Amino acid sequence: MTDIVTPSARAQATSLALAALTSRPLYLDTETTGLGAYDEIVEVCLLEADGSVLLTSLVRPQRPIPADVVRIHGISDAEVAAAPAWPELWPQIAELIEGRRLAIYNADFDLRMMRQTHAAYGLPWERHERQSLCIMKLYAQFRGDWNATYRSYRWHSLENAGRQCGIPLPNSHRALDDARLTRAVLHAIAGQDYHTSDSPA
Repeated sequence: MTDIVTPSARAQATSLALAALTSRPLYLDTETTGLGAYDEIVEVCLLEADGSVLLTSLVRPQRPIPADVVRIHGISDAEVAAAPAWPELWPQIAELIEGRRLAIYNADFDLRMMRQTHAAYGLPWERHERQSLCIMKLYAQFRGDWNATYRSYRWHSLENAGRQCGIPLPNSHRALDDARLTRAVLHAIAGQDYHTSDSPA
């Protein structure tokens, strides 16, 4: 694997990150029952552009959470037993994200899980991916590690991105912590301090 990052590629990533911050996106993260085609969301978090919490909630899925997944995020069936089901939470989420851009680390995954959880309850999906920004792909361009096999920039886990950027925030595989780390990574790409205002100076 060869590092072929160019000043123009990195500068473009920084420019895109600055533009994203100017648009004041919402930061979204989910935790799930797994990675498969029928898995569902068990936790969701939405942060405002300034990092304040708009919504964070466990979600009661229709299927049990496998033990190997519980070992990753620590969310058990007992913890979600009294949590709202997705159809109960969705109206509030839909209202919060209406007309807003979503900034997500690995947006393809979280949006797929939202679509799948919608489908599990027969809810219509309204193509919210049109308003999303994938921080993972943007960070890959910024970092510049080239994957010759896939002929694209290598993707990095959120944990690695945070470590590489020197961000002292945990990647706990819980929605609130991971949304906060996602926000900090976008600021790092933009060359901004995530403790301060999202509006670039």
